[in-house]
Amino acid sequence: MWQATLGDVIASMKNGIYKPASEYAEDGIPCLRMYNIDAGQLVWRDIKRMRVSDDELAEFGLREGDLLVNRVNSRELVGKSTCIPASIEPSVFESKNIRVRLDDGKVLPKFINYQLLARGSRHFANNAQQVVGMASISQKQLASFPIVLANLDDQHRIVAEIEKQFSRLDQAVASLRHVKAQLKRYKASVLKAAVEGRLVETEAARARREGRGIETGAELAAQASANAARGRKPGAALPYETGEQLLQRILDTRRSQWNGKGKYKEPAAPDTAGLPELPEGWAWARLESIAALKGGITVDSKREDPTARAVPYLRVANVQRGYLDLSEVKTINAPDLDIEELRLQRGDILFNEGGDRDKLGRGWIWEGQLPNCIHQNHVFRARLVSPDILPKLVSWWGNSFGKDYFQREGKQTTNLASINLTKLRGFPVPLPPLSEQHRIVAEVDRRLSIVREVEAEVDANLKRAQTLRQAVLTRAFFSGPVAQEAV
Repeated sequence: MWQATLGDVIASMKNGIYKPASEYAEDGIPCLRMYNIDAGQLVWRDIKRMRVSDDELAEFGLREGDLLVNRVNSRELVGKSTCIPASIEPSVFESKNIRVRLDDGKVLPKFINYQLLARGSRHFANNAQQVVGMASISQKQLASFPIVLANLDDQHRIVAEIEKQFSRLDQAVASLRHVKAQLKRYKASVLKAAVEGRLVETEAARARREGRGIETGAELAAQASANAARGRKPGAALPYETGEQLLQRILDTRRSQWNGKGKYKEPAAPDTAGLPELPEGWAWARLESIAALKGGITVDSKREDPTARAVPYLRVANVQRGYLDLSEVKTINAPDLDIEELRLQRGDILFNEGGDRDKLGRGWIWEGQLPNCIHQNHVFRARLVSPDILPKLVSWWGNSFGKDYFQREGKQTTNLASINLTKLRGFPVPLPPLSEQHRIVAEVDRRLSIVREVEAEVDANLKRAQTLRQAVLTRAFFSGPVAQEAV
């Protein structure tokens, strides 16, 4: 192989077509954009269609063997390329791409495309012009890209070997992604079984098996005293408290601790129409019956208060389904009074107000990761009124059954879906006996920890597959003395 530049084998280059949004229409022809190029491949999805004349199609049309290169993109993605296949329907390309037609007698298009894939992004990231967060390259810069050449027979041999190795890697990656999909389905089935009372033995079944009855919380204590008086061992089987009795105890606590505005008002019973049948010993409760709900702070740059200070706050982007993404937590100037009212406490359950419909009600639990952290008004906080309800169980229910509830009860505008505090207050939550809650959470945590371990191994192997792709390309083009000079 010998050293050259891309310009040595280019027959022509052309920047893409630009037209206003009004010219994009369903009856147009496909217009490929930078989003349709990924990892050296043409990605045929989210295709925009544009109305073009016959002359424009002749000028900006794509044909087999053309290379399509991103000329404007982020620093990491500028210079991405793909080789147009024979099967493509008549198409044009947008202005943020460059079409490269190669000299057929000198080089195979895939031979060049694989070299761009090997180190084009790194090369152009160091040479591109930066403007307002975007990088761009010119036709001149693209033509100066260093390549290695070989005779056509060797090009065919190298391309065939690359594609053989990539085919094997594709099969491995497909298998890994299948495993990830299976893990996702398994995780969903575990959570579904947990919140439906099918994951562990119910407390009712256990009590029946152990010859225990059903008693109230006060009677449990009395029974324990009676057992002690009779000389029974402390470990003797005791009756159990049902979810209904637990709920009544929580409502009594809620009533006795009321310090809100106005006269205390008993929460309404949940509307159970259309709800699934609960296991024996469980009860339905409205979320407002077991938790105090609170909206967050409004982001207002004009807010002025002498006590205001910067504190971290959670946005919708931080509150994901089943976890918190704290990779980027922003700060806000908030008065001391707001900080005091909105400061998150360990065990608080978070629910998103909305955005896209899939964001409605999604959430997870605050575990005290940051001091003095508050939440935005698009994130609701539910603070349980009793330690005898485990927040994980409530959040799992919200992320499974709650998806349908919030989408059904949410309000939809043109570009936004949302729920309000009224709908959140009425969200029905299943309440198992306390000891059963602990068993459920322990079993879910055990199973999900195994899932996380397997997922981590799968992700590591997916990254390894990408590294192997780069190794295949490096061996193909840059392992000899001439190739080393080209790099």
